[in-house]
Amino acid sequence: MTNRKMFFTMLWGAVFRRRSRAMMAVIASLVGAATLFCLASVCVAVPQQMNEEMRAYGANLIVTPASATGKSQGIDTATVRNVTALIGAGHSVKSAAYRYESVRINSAPYTIAGVDVKAVRALNRHWNVTGDWLGSGNVMVGRDVADALGVKVGSRVTIGYRAADASASASSSASAKSDSDESTETAESSAQGTQSTQTTQGEQTTQATENGRVSSDIMDNNGTEFRIAGIVDTGGNEDSIIYATTADVSKLAGHERGADVVEYSVNAMGDELNAIVNRINKNTNTAVKAQTVTKITSSDTRIIAMLQTLFWIVSLVVLVLTLVGVGTTISSIVSQRRNEIGLRKALGADSRAIGVEFYVESGIYGLIGGLLGTAIGYVLARVLCFTVFGRALGLNWLLCVGSLLLSVAIAVIASIPPVRRATRIDPAIVLREE
Repeated sequence: MTNRKMFFTMLWGAVFRRRSRAMMAVIASLVGAATLFCLASVCVAVPQQMNEEMRAYGANLIVTPASATGKSQGIDTATVRNVTALIGAGHSVKSAAYRYESVRINSAPYTIAGVDVKAVRALNRHWNVTGDWLGSGNVMVGRDVADALGVKVGSRVTIGYRAADASASASSSASAKSDSDESTETAESSAQGTQSTQTTQGEQTTQATENGRVSSDIMDNNGTEFRIAGIVDTGGNEDSIIYATTADVSKLAGHERGADVVEYSVNAMGDELNAIVNRINKNTNTAVKAQTVTKITSSDTRIIAMLQTLFWIVSLVVLVLTLVGVGTTISSIVSQRRNEIGLRKALGADSRAIGVEFYVESGIYGLIGGLLGTAIGYVLARVLCFTVFGRALGLNWLLCVGSLLLSVAIAVIASIPPVRRATRIDPAIVLREE
């Protein structure tokens, strides 16, 4: 019998004839591989899954006019399409445009936003709306506005448009927005800082009445009557805005113009999102300025970083425990075969051949445990992602190969100390004990 044939015969006997000990080593590798693969799969999937979940809570990027002329005319439809195409290159994106105007209800100043209902509803799925969403002839008011006016769903309000207020808001709303990079929460925050200016300047300017929309008297309550279809309650700046369709706002103001702000929810984060912003700002043809919504993007990054750190810490602990478990099992196997090792050395087997046999045997345990553990870990990761995020998890083949190689490596590394001790056994002492 050749040495190679003898080697495989001994290996076969060690692995398959001593099933109980082999099973212990396989189980130790299996548990470690399943846990590590599950954690690694979730850790790799978490950023994407969390980013998709966070997109339900509003925009993470806003676009405003870059020039003073653009601020008065707004962002036209063609520019919105071009910017959306630029942002959407390689990313899924949702957008909603807002046209802000200053209006009066019961002589008090408020901000009204002209929006596309479907776009705003798709972008802001977290909005809590009591009643119905707005439609033609119907408005939706924020909770703060509803409380101030003492209205409820189904009530009617008369909204008046004053050109003096509009001239004040045109110069300040967009600039306030573009300067709010460090504290922006949503696009609506830009309109809030304009109301006090609108009130002061509006009282000093006399305008002619046009179809009941423009009032020169601060106490003049003429305007257009709207029905309150719903009340939006978000706990943010949206609660102090009145929302109407873009067509109704254009009719109320007596003219059409572009959007003051376009909000985007982009399936990107961190450096990738900043690269999109830089690309838009460097494109002079669009005449717009882009910026991230700092509060949203920083929250995304912080939460994902915390989760990834937690997963990697747990993975490191599991890795150490797996090394200890496999090492203890292999050490037990070597100790039980102490007499066999002594006898083989007495018959002329060298330490290197004995060590190679144990290393290969440990590698086989790691390979079998890695295969089974990877399969179980993938099932666990898939169930976890579906339970938490409601989305399926695809199989990462690169991660599978890495899991198998790591399982084999852990088993071999864990066997080094006991094998080194075994190869130093003095055959004379072992035989004397027999």
